[in-house]
Amino acid sequence: MPPRRYGDAGQAFPIYITVVGSLLFLAFAYFAVGQAAVNRNGAQTAADAAALAAAQDRRDVLAGAWVQNLLDPAKWQDIFEGNVDGADPSCWRAHQLAEQNDARVVKCTEGLLRYTVEVETNKTVGDSIVPGTEERKSNASATAVIDFRCDFKLPAAEADEKVLPRLSCKGVNWDLKPDGPLEALPKPEDLFDVHLAD
Repeated sequence: MPPRRYGDAGQAFPIYITVVGSLLFLAFAYFAVGQAAVNRNGAQTAADAAALAAAQDRRDVLAGAWVQNLLDPAKWQDIFEGNVDGADPSCWRAHQLAEQNDARVVKCTEGLLRYTVEVETNKTVGDSIVPGTEERKSNASATAVIDFRCDFKLPAAEADEKVLPRLSCKGVNWDLKPDGPLEALPKPEDLFDVHLAD
């Protein structure tokens, strides 16, 4: 009876070790990529929230200016286009929302009806097998836009000053009265739409 040979079994062991090692390396690499993706998603969430918050604050400022100038319809168009003298900047709201999402604002650019915010996460990607990621933070930017939702026609020059233009806002009509209660006026969200830019 010929003796058994065990050479083939001994040769398979190094291959097994190599395959297992490769799989472990790939698992750690995918984990590192996942860590980076989570951190990046957090940065984008913070940027979106910060830009929207700044734009919503600006919307409220514009709506307040419109209420103050309700009896002077000639000023309405300028207000609805974002032209309000002496209005405080609204980037402070971007900083607030970024902090609530564990990030900081790197830059906040304010336009008449547009806010662009860049943020950086406070947390790093963390330890991984990819060298140099331990101290790396994620950055993201977002832009929020304010759109006026209504149409109106200025009254003729000879019209009664007590008659205000009708506002038509996406199918809802507002017949405004100079002596009407403030509660009956359109809310900021009725006048303006705030959304992230495409």
